[in-house]
Amino acid sequence: MPDILLIILDTQRRDRLSIYGHPQATSPHLDEFAADATLFERAIAPAQWTVPSHASMFTGLYPSTHQVTQATSKLSGSYPTLAEILQADGYHTAGFCNNPLVGVLDTGLTRGFSEFFNYAGAAPNRPVDITRSKARRKISQEWGRFARHVSQYFAQSDWLFRVSLNAAITPLWTRWVNYKGNTARSIDDLIAYHQEKRSTDQPMFLFLNLMGAHMPYHPPQDYIKRFAPDVDKAAYRFINRFNADAARWASPVEQPPSEWENHIIDGFYNAEVAHQDYHLGRLLRYLKASGALEDTMVIIAADHGEGHGDHSFFGHSFVVYQELVHVPLMIAYPDKFPANQRVQTNVSTRRIFHTVLDVAGIKPPIDESDPNADIEALSLYQPESEKNLAFAEAFPPSTLLNVVQHRQPHLVEPLRLTHVRRGVYQDSHKLAVADHHIEGLFDIAADPAEHINIQNQHSTLADSMQDKLSAFVQMAEHYRADGDHQGNVSPDVIDNLRALGYIE
Repeated sequence: MPDILLIILDTQRRDRLSIYGHPQATSPHLDEFAADATLFERAIAPAQWTVPSHASMFTGLYPSTHQVTQATSKLSGSYPTLAEILQADGYHTAGFCNNPLVGVLDTGLTRGFSEFFNYAGAAPNRPVDITRSKARRKISQEWGRFARHVSQYFAQSDWLFRVSLNAAITPLWTRWVNYKGNTARSIDDLIAYHQEKRSTDQPMFLFLNLMGAHMPYHPPQDYIKRFAPDVDKAAYRFINRFNADAARWASPVEQPPSEWENHIIDGFYNAEVAHQDYHLGRLLRYLKASGALEDTMVIIAADHGEGHGDHSFFGHSFVVYQELVHVPLMIAYPDKFPANQRVQTNVSTRRIFHTVLDVAGIKPPIDESDPNADIEALSLYQPESEKNLAFAEAFPPSTLLNVVQHRQPHLVEPLRLTHVRRGVYQDSHKLAVADHHIEGLFDIAADPAEHINIQNQHSTLADSMQDKLSAFVQMAEHYRADGDHQGNVSPDVIDNLRALGYIE
């Protein structure tokens, strides 16, 4: 069985990577890796933010099924996670995580990992340093438990969460409490860990989450000079205010950012992307030099992107526009994924789950009625198996919705912020809806930024895609862990599922 390395570039916009066409050389090391990998041009994240998107990649299910849609959600035990399945089949599983929402909060996303190292939060933990005394390790463990308890409490308290977004407090938890983890340290540790464990006969599943592209933006000076060379004192004052205004990171905007503001934000973001790529390059060079790539499948993807005022939204909270759910995805494993190949099919990154199990030759312990039963068909080795269809779902995060309700209450209803938004991709078209209201039909091949709504010119196509989206929702809800999987399904739903290709 091959080793497997899953790397998630948290909050990484696809359109800011040079391998996907960005004019600046923001990702030279990722570009080099992609030359030996299969690159997916139309990979779609199943959700617009970290927790539900990771839950989908770890279970193979869409958010409507796994229901981990809030920071306070916890993954049901009804569906096994990828790490649990691999662990049960003999893999050693370890996580190196820089996102506190994945590794610190009690969401169930760490289930199945033999070891899980957190680089974010008030009590980061790294692979055990044998030079530390038992007493110091004990103190560290107790402090870690306390810090996780406090983090969970903040996630459950709307009032405390809002207070933490105050401009006077934000710099404390973003700079001094490891909010973005430590990219360099986590990669150093993963390399050392791999060197130590590779000598054993047990196959490894390693998960790495990197937070370098997430707000706030504090790239090193040399990267700022490369990607934002015209930054002056006014620009630094602006970006410092922007970094301190955490509520703005996830809020709709009443007035679009000025061209100058966009230029500064984009420059700092691109600098963060490039700085992260430098560290990622160290890991990729090690893997190549060590010969590990000969028997390792490496998957690199993003859990979601980021809004910088696009479509009147910042952050990644409420919508399913391209800047959030059209993500990078590439897989290096010559036996099944040819080098320097680009796949044009719409695929969901939830299929990472099926792909890993397919390559590992593992069938999960589930019955035929389970939506993950046909691992081989859902593997990205067969990208066309879902008939060029993919879906994205945005359940509004309650904590961030509460922030907007206090900060900009007049925007909640006009912008439908309490509604569940979804997108369905079919061939080169995408339909975006808020509950049952169509927000737009877009030709994403001709209009990748989704500026032109073509619903009126193609109403029949819009209606057809909305029918498929409705059938998808019924199917996803039917498979919920608290539902009756064997219950009766209406003939109309059966017809729609057949049209989607989910049943014969």
